[in-house]
Amino acid sequence: MAQSQGPAERVFEATRRLIGSLLATGETRLRLAVVELEEEKARLITLLLLAGVSFLLLLLGMAVLTLLVVVVFWDSYRLEAIAACALALLGSGLAMALWVRRLARRPTLLKSTLKHLATDRELMNAERQHAHADH
Repeated sequence: MAQSQGPAERVFEATRRLIGSLLATGETRLRLAVVELEEEKARLITLLLLAGVSFLLLLLGMAVLTLLVVVVFWDSYRLEAIAACALALLGSGLAMALWVRRLARRPTLLKSTLKHLATDRELMNAERQHAHADH
C-alpha cells in the first residue's frame, strides 16, 4: 500500500507519524514532570513538619541547658556562664544556617525529567547527524 502512495502522501504520512511520536514523547515527559512535582511537594511538606518539630525540641533543649548552666554558675561566674551559653548558641545557629544554605542550593526539582529531556535531545542530535552523514 505504501508503494501506491505518491511522494507528497508519503511525506505527509511521515510528518503525521513524527508529530504523533513527538506528542507521545512530550506527554510522557509531562506526566513524569507532574509525578516528580507531586513527590517533591510531599517531600517538602514532610521536611517542613519534621524541621518544625525538630526546631521546637532543639529550642526547648537549648533553653533548659542554658538555664541549667546559668543556675550552676550563678554564685561565682554568672556573667561568664551567660556569655558562654550565648556564644555557643550563636555559633551553633550560624553553623546550622550555613548548612541549610548549602542544602538549599542543591538542585532536586524535576531532576529525572531534565535528565530524560537531555537524553531525548542527545538522541535527536545523534539521529540528525546520522541522517546528514548518509547524504
